[in-house]
Amino acid sequence: MPSKPSVLFVCVHNAGRSQMAAGFLTHLAGAAVEVRSAGTAPAETINPVAVEAMAEIGIDIADQTPIVLTSDTVETSTVVITMGCGDTCPFFPGITYLDWKLGDPAGQALDAVRSIRDEIGQRVRNLLTELGID
Repeated sequence: MPSKPSVLFVCVHNAGRSQMAAGFLTHLAGAAVEVRSAGTAPAETINPVAVEAMAEIGIDIADQTPIVLTSDTVETSTVVITMGCGDTCPFFPGITYLDWKLGDPAGQALDAVRSIRDEIGQRVRNLLTELGID
């Protein structure tokens, strides 16, 4: 694995799960990991309830914007983590793929999004351990 892994979080709208995961990884890993997120069918804006849930724990994702997933983004990643985008994510040999089964925060109340946020946070912490990053 390269000295600085590149992690790409992918979900359909790139407005909730992938943005929260990217926020967690950026917050916890700092410059030790290149963090990116994208969506297969990006929304126009990030989910405001996801922003609120992350702000509650001191992670600001309000300035993020959903972006479209490209083959180049996948191909230049060390680890690609999908979250509900099914088979629409391009596959390249030599890249580690993980599929995280998570609830979708779209249209959910804050309490439900908190639960999704907390599960994502635990998975990101586990990912850091797997990557060998303190």
